[in-house]
Amino acid sequence: MCEIIAVANQKGGVGKTTTAVNLAASLALAEKNVLLIDFDPQSNATTSLGFRKNDIEFDIYHVLMGTKKLSQIIKETEMPFMHLAPSNIGLVGIEKEFYSKKNAGRELILKKKVQEVVDSYDFIIIDSPPALGPLTINALSVANSVIIPIQCEFFALEGLAQLLSTIKILRDSINPNLKIKGFLPTMYSSQNNLSKQVFSDLSQHFDEKLFKDKTNNNYIIVPRSIKLAESPSFGKPVLLYDVKSNGSVAYQALAQTILQGA
Repeated sequence: MCEIIAVANQKGGVGKTTTAVNLAASLALAEKNVLLIDFDPQSNATTSLGFRKNDIEFDIYHVLMGTKKLSQIIKETEMPFMHLAPSNIGLVGIEKEFYSKKNAGRELILKKKVQEVVDSYDFIIIDSPPALGPLTINALSVANSVIIPIQCEFFALEGLAQLLSTIKILRDSINPNLKIKGFLPTMYSSQNNLSKQVFSDLSQHFDEKLFKDKTNNNYIIVPRSIKLAESPSFGKPVLLYDVKSNGSVAYQALAQTILQGA
């Protein structure tokens, strides 16, 4: 049975796309069939996997508009078990399309489109945009769960209450099965007192929602990593760029934790 996981945080620059791409790749490394849906108009997940946006004729925008089926836009990636549904800047116009007409059920459009391929995958990972607009609402409406990356820096928790409120509203209305899979601390530096303080605040308020490595019971924390930062420019997930880097190890631990039922 396919598990659909949205990666969401309306704050930008928190490692959301990095998490979506590298979690998907780490699940694929475990020979799980994975579809990564790039649902962000910035299309960073698409370019992170080596695709040139201008070379892609059809993307997730065309699926939402009904001119293409999801299966018709899916691309194979360098990893045998991992596919991509690409995005492009045209996705910016979807909000206008959604609200320019009386579009009943617009929050469930992605859910309807995903049904066509859901039986082909073990996991579908959705990289949502840094906003609580219609795209993120669609992502959360189709997801079984949401992972919330939280940058270990100043203002890290800013806006989190709004996201949690949105999740509660969706759970009470159109997606009662939506759960928070976990908060994922990102860009952590053990040399930085602010990083330590932010993580301390997270563990104090959300300890039961932080991921833990079941082999050693340590928290799973994504470190600030040069290899993680470099790998998108080479069009590769970090485990294909440097499998032994601390960022790669962290995302593989996250994937294993999810496979074990986190």
